[in-house]
Amino acid sequence: MNAPTIEAVIRVVDDQGERSYGREAVSQRQHALQCAALAQQKGASPALVVASLLHDVGHLVDPDGDAADDEDRDARHEALGASWISDLFGDDVLMPIRLHVAAKRYLTAVDASYMATLSPQSVRSLELQGGPFTEAEAARFIAAPHARDAVQLRRWDDLAKDPDAVTPDLGHFVPLLEACATKARKA
Repeated sequence: MNAPTIEAVIRVVDDQGERSYGREAVSQRQHALQCAALAQQKGASPALVVASLLHDVGHLVDPDGDAADDEDRDARHEALGASWISDLFGDDVLMPIRLHVAAKRYLTAVDASYMATLSPQSVRSLELQGGPFTEAEAARFIAAPHARDAVQLRRWDDLAKDPDAVTPDLGHFVPLLEACATKARKA
């Protein structure tokens, strides 16, 4: 897969964003915009807002992604998406994306009430992704760089499924995408 430009990333989110977000009541684009808007409302860093916007881009660039859901297999969208944009952004964007699935496994291991907040689709995907971490796995995860950002992204991810939510449009986030990409190139 060729390294994308910011324009290509925007085009993918825009063109593929009407696809269903699994079995949720929102589209991929609605989910991405809601997650980024929640991050921005909470004062997250620009990099974490961008990670929130792009955390599921792997679903959009995977031609077999919908089949994986139907076939009850994990398509590892978090790794695919982070890999696809790895030439554009630094670890402050990429690692929360790579770790947001592990963050769900972490939260189900350390927060007894968290499982009850998950949608049926998210519970189903958790099983495919390996289920809750063991105590030792949870301790290793949270000690890793960017794990706490991934946990916060995960919480916004879980909330970003409201079919009636009003968010800024994709253009609102373009300056953040460009700034984070520029910063990564200079680093």
